[in-house]
Amino acid sequence: MAYQKTAKILGDQTTYRLSDNVKKYALRDTGFIETKGGKFQLERSLDPASPFKGFKLKVVVSADLKSFKLVTTTANGLKEVNIFNGKDATANVEQLNYILEDLISRQILEKVQ
Repeated sequence: MAYQKTAKILGDQTTYRLSDNVKKYALRDTGFIETKGGKFQLERSLDPASPFKGFKLKVVVSADLKSFKLVTTTANGLKEVNIFNGKDATANVEQLNYILEDLISRQILEKVQ
């Protein structure tokens, strides 16, 4: 998946974009890790019981803070999945919304709708 100005999670109706006020220190404060290439990457488990199984939310911000990727993946991070379907959909969506609301409140992401 390529870096884009806006992104939508598979199965979700909401579109997100990077806030105009996003800062590198805010990314670090929320758990983003800076890669050797200067990108900022955040991986969070969507399973409230265990951080090692279930689905993950991955957010990667480009080094220039102008574009990003937003995706939900399998536990190993190799395949994009739709968390809105399945037996644990309610718990996964609740955890996803909690993480996204935190990123919005810290002026990292904004809803586009």
